[in-house]
Amino acid sequence: MYLNRNGFLLLTLLLLGGCSSGFLGIAPIGDRKEYVQARTSYEEGNYQAAVTQLSEYIYKTKNVPRREIRAYRLLGRSYEQLGQTNRALEVYLEALEFHPNQVSLLLEAARLYQENGLLDRSMEMYARALTQEPANLTALAGQAANYTTLGFYSKARVYYDKFFTLAPEVSPHYRALYAATFLHQRDYQPAFIHITLALEQEPNNPDFWLLSAKARRGLKMPQESLADLETALTLAPTRTDLLAYKALWLYEEEKYKNSLQTVAKILKQEPDNPLAQLIQALNWQKQGKPNTAKKQLAKLAQEYPDSFVGQVAGQLVTP
Repeated sequence: MYLNRNGFLLLTLLLLGGCSSGFLGIAPIGDRKEYVQARTSYEEGNYQAAVTQLSEYIYKTKNVPRREIRAYRLLGRSYEQLGQTNRALEVYLEALEFHPNQVSLLLEAARLYQENGLLDRSMEMYARALTQEPANLTALAGQAANYTTLGFYSKARVYYDKFFTLAPEVSPHYRALYAATFLHQRDYQPAFIHITLALEQEPNNPDFWLLSAKARRGLKMPQESLADLETALTLAPTRTDLLAYKALWLYEEEKYKNSLQTVAKILKQEPDNPLAQLIQALNWQKQGKPNTAKKQLAKLAQEYPDSFVGQVAGQLVTP
């Protein structure tokens, strides 16, 4: 009889807890339904509805920290989908006031700061995440990307080295980013080695072939470099950035006719492409058309005075 009475009391307490704010952190059934409904709205692309539902959910569900964290993240992402970056950041930072050591929230804030060019804040958030979880791959890769953007390539590789130690079979995308840090420092041999490793895993990636072409060019292998670039163009034949590299490298190899043919492919897609027009003018100079080239260069210098193309054109047209 004693056991039955205590069992009844426990059941009563659990039921009472389930009817209001929850007992010992157990979420009310209605609250879970509201969260699921909000998540469904998000998944279906109804972001404004998700914002409303998640906001209501968060401010009345303070007794379930784990679910609250998920809701904050989803609310922030809903604002991101609506293009309201500032509101998304406000959500992540508010969540961090309640959960300052929650790595998932730190990563969301760090990523968003990074995407909007606020690298100091992004680095701060990634550092906090790594303090909590030193082996967090997302934080290691994010911090490496920040240092790369800032031009601290050796520092970036410190984070990539830790990353590869923890995840040697990771996506070749990261191996290519690692290779690019060497390329930026004109350290072409390791750049070529690491981009080759990336290509072994993903041979159909035109960006990888472009990196390989740049590394080979730095290693004084112009023909092999052009061959790699041709492979990239086979995979992505309409990419004007690849065509521009080809046109410029052909010009440097004194293959002016082939360079102009490549420029024509760019201008067919983008008639006002300033880089293509600059390479076109350079070829005209070499083909005995100095006046035509000079007019083109003067036009570029006038229309794009603050750009790299405009500044180069201005220097070339100035006697």
